[in-house]
Amino acid sequence: MIALLLAWTTGLVDVATVAPDVQVALQYSTADNFLGRDVYGDLERCFLQPEAARMLAKADAHLRGRRPDLRLRALDCARPHHVQVAMWALVAGTPQQKYVANPHGATGSIHNYGCAVDLTLATTDGAPLDMGTPFDHFGPASEPRHEAEMLAAGKLTALHAANRALLREAMTAAGFLPLASEWWHFNCASAAETRRRYPRIP
Repeated sequence: MIALLLAWTTGLVDVATVAPDVQVALQYSTADNFLGRDVYGDLERCFLQPEAARMLAKADAHLRGRRPDLRLRALDCARPHHVQVAMWALVAGTPQQKYVANPHGATGSIHNYGCAVDLTLATTDGAPLDMGTPFDHFGPASEPRHEAEMLAAGKLTALHAANRALLREAMTAAGFLPLASEWWHFNCASAAETRRRYPRIP
């Protein structure tokens, strides 16, 4: 039901139609996430705004030009607002709330507009690279702004930092905006521009 909603009522596109080499493994369509349950149901494809999908295709081309043995691997794409509400309920009032956008704020999560994508890098046969922390890890080791500190403390390795830098290079070359708090998260536009240009997914 969610997949049909995204495909037919929001103007989003399936990334597979624009960037077929991008691997898709949505974490919230499994129980392997911080919620501990599948909250996406039949949603197993990566949907984004058309502009974001085209940017992702450029990022994919950039990565393949640099490293033909690697691929982008999408872990989360468009996210319905009601899922954001469920996420917030788990972390509100805890130290982890800084990692989850408040769905009751002016913007909520940019994922809720199809303008954000969470990714890692993987080999062509689907083996994810080691980025130092898992996706949705809540802690300083997952934050790009703390990478130098984590390297000095031995909590990240040079390989972890290099893998993250390669991911950021590919995404920023295509115009995506990285987050200082999550190595995997990239926005195709600012919060203000996203609110102005796109509707929020229910």
